[in-house]
Amino acid sequence: MQPRRIMVYGVTGSGKSTLAARISEVTGIPWTSVDDIGWLPGWGSRPQGEQRALIEAIVGQDEWILDSAYGAWLDLPMSRVEVIIALDYPRLTSLTRLIRRTARRLITREEVCNGNVEGWREIFSRDSILVWHFRSFKRKRTRIRQWAMDPDGPPAVHLRSPRATERWLESLAAATGAATS
Repeated sequence: MQPRRIMVYGVTGSGKSTLAARISEVTGIPWTSVDDIGWLPGWGSRPQGEQRALIEAIVGQDEWILDSAYGAWLDLPMSRVEVIIALDYPRLTSLTRLIRRTARRLITREEVCNGNVEGWREIFSRDSILVWHFRSFKRKRTRIRQWAMDPDGPPAVHLRSPRATERWLESLAAATGAATS
């Protein structure tokens, strides 16, 4: 039976949102960008109580896909997730993707979430997504590897390269009779 409650998790820049959207296309399960939950317009942080309430409502449903989980409410999806898709790419892979994405967003003014766009000020601040990559890489990678080895936790599909992720997505599409884009 195909899992109906899925969390994509990985280091910053690994492609979590892109993969969550693609899984949604293949399965028909709705996905939520957690950045839409965490960030308000103007890059304001949504209060944690509100974040928890929003996530609790999502994970209380029969089917969902999250493109990550913030540490302040990770317990909520973990209590109901049926499978974790863990993107454990080498730093060079995720950092290169992150730099390319950030440069593209700077040039195109592509919306990140809730009307927010990345600008030079955000890129060079202490809260920069690039700085966050370095602050969170080891912690996220350790968490992924612990989940992958935990026989008592939810199953984790431990993907170590974009090629492995593509193969996994193709197998999911074959199992559901869908096409990958």
